[in-house]
Formats: sequence, C-alpha cells, structure tokens
Amino acid sequence: MNLKRSNAPIFWLLFGGGGMLAALFGTILVFITGLAAPVGWPFGPDLLSHPRALAFAQNWLGKIFLFACISLFAWHAVHRLKVTLHDVGIHPGPFVKLLLYGGALAITVITGASLLSVGF
Repeated sequence: MNLKRSNAPIFWLLFGGGGMLAALFGTILVFITGLAAPVGWPFGPDLLSHPRALAFAQNWLGKIFLFACISLFAWHAVHRLKVTLHDVGIHPGPFVKLLLYGGALAITVITGASLLSVGF
C-alpha cells in the first residue's frame, strides 16, 4: 500500500491554531481595542498609547503573542474564505489557493519582520 503525501495537515494545524486563538482571545481583543480603550474604561485613556504599545511589542512575550495572534488569525481567515467559496459553489482552483495561502504567508512574514524591526 502506497500512501500519498499531503501538505493538508500543515494547513489544518495553522487553521486550528488560529481558530483556537480566535475563540480564546478574539472577543476580548475586540472588547479592549474597540470599546474599552477608546472610552478609557477601566484602565484609563492611555491604555493603547504609542509608548505602551511599543513597549509591549518590544517585549519578547509581547512579540510572541502579537505574532501568534496576527499570523494564526490570518491563516484561519484564509482557510475559512476557501471553505466558504467551496460551500457557495465556487471551487477554488490552484491559483485561488495560492493567492489565499500566499496572502497568509505574506502577512506572517511581514508581521515577523515588523516585530523584529521594533527591537527588543
């Protein structure tokens, strides 16, 4: 019996990781960045000020959190888009898959480069 090699487990791992992070942190991130920070509740008006955000992005734990959230959310989103296209009857070909997953890869690389460029 000759088994066919597949790269599907890699994409399913990224999709699943993004889905888990979205379920665990997505709602609270929307609350903090969309409601709590703009109105200054409960942490004050400078919660997401530039110096604080920069300090968070320069910390190695902050870098890991930001990289994981941004990149895995992107992989989860593009896989959802591919599945949604399939569900509505548009079967994405290799070009569309390359475009979608290439976009997620580009977001991942740009995120990593940006986080490295702000220093430690």
